[in-house]
Amino acid sequence: MQAELVRVMGSANEELNLRTQPPAIIMMAGLQGAGKTTTVAKLGRHLKEKKKKRVGVVSADVYRPAAIKQLQTLADDNGLKFFESDASEKPVDIVNRALDAAKRQFIDVLIVDTAGRLHIDDQMMGEIKELHAAINPIETLFVVDSMTGQDAANTAKAFHDALPLTGVILTKADGDARGGAALSIRHITGKPIKFIGVGEKTDALEPFYPDRLASRILGMGDMLSLIEDIENKVDKKKAEKLAKKIQKGKGFDLNDFKEQLQQMQDMGGLTAMMDKLPGMGGIPKDVKDKVNDKDLARQIAVINSMTPQERQFPGLIKGSRKQRIADGCGLDLQAVNRVLTQHQMMEKMMKKFSKGNIVGMMRGMKANMRGMRM
Repeated sequence: MQAELVRVMGSANEELNLRTQPPAIIMMAGLQGAGKTTTVAKLGRHLKEKKKKRVGVVSADVYRPAAIKQLQTLADDNGLKFFESDASEKPVDIVNRALDAAKRQFIDVLIVDTAGRLHIDDQMMGEIKELHAAINPIETLFVVDSMTGQDAANTAKAFHDALPLTGVILTKADGDARGGAALSIRHITGKPIKFIGVGEKTDALEPFYPDRLASRILGMGDMLSLIEDIENKVDKKKAEKLAKKIQKGKGFDLNDFKEQLQQMQDMGGLTAMMDKLPGMGGIPKDVKDKVNDKDLARQIAVINSMTPQERQFPGLIKGSRKQRIADGCGLDLQAVNRVLTQHQMMEKMMKKFSKGNIVGMMRGMKANMRGMRM
């Protein structure tokens, strides 16, 4: 069953084709509300950080000046070069001017955000076909909201008929919806799903791996993605430092615990991590809903209310100190007790791993899992 699902969704992840005279043009198409503009920034950040490319972005959405402004803000926040555009110009003129500037500034990749409408119409398709013919992008990516179900498949067919698509990016791809959308879109367009958006932040874009999604659809989890998340987002120097500290018998204090909580936040919180664990597919939704990522923020608030001495020596925290901490963060005594209990559990676990580096352990797990899968 898993092998058949993988075959239907594509045998492997297909990377972007950037083998052309720079700048390589990537054109993004899709309906309004699919998260296209945010995805432009996510893809730009991915290419900049993972592929070490100089990335420029330009908006050809002359119908929504707010979309142009949004892209400029996102570009500034993520270190991408933003090329100006004006709602009074033609999309073709906007992109050609950006292309000339990108060549002069030695930009490797230019990502073009196109206009999205609330529904497909002939005028929209005529405009986007004209723009495509004028700029001849090496990649034409269809951005679609995986939560729209059958509508996503219908929209995919319309864009597939109008444009020579090279790939698809699924946005809002969390929960079981991504499976159905991935299967139907791949079947209709015959084009590979290259990325999935898994959150609102600009680092929440992942290459699409059919085998991993097949595992998740079948309730087998996606441990490989979780391990890679940990490898990519955990500060390796801090992990090494913590491992050495525990090896020397210095213990795992509340400052260390706070750092672990912050790293879990960086990985999208407990719910994002739970989704990737084997067996979670069978857990009832109401049980999953009880896992609240706001708890991480509350735990951090409790630790922030402690004195430096209390964080270093948790054994000091008794009666009146607990009440002072609870008052300081605006929570009850139960919240303080929970943090102390969880810290003790984490401390015991850390001692078990004290002989090896945590990131190294994750790499070993990943190698073993790949071997098992082969």
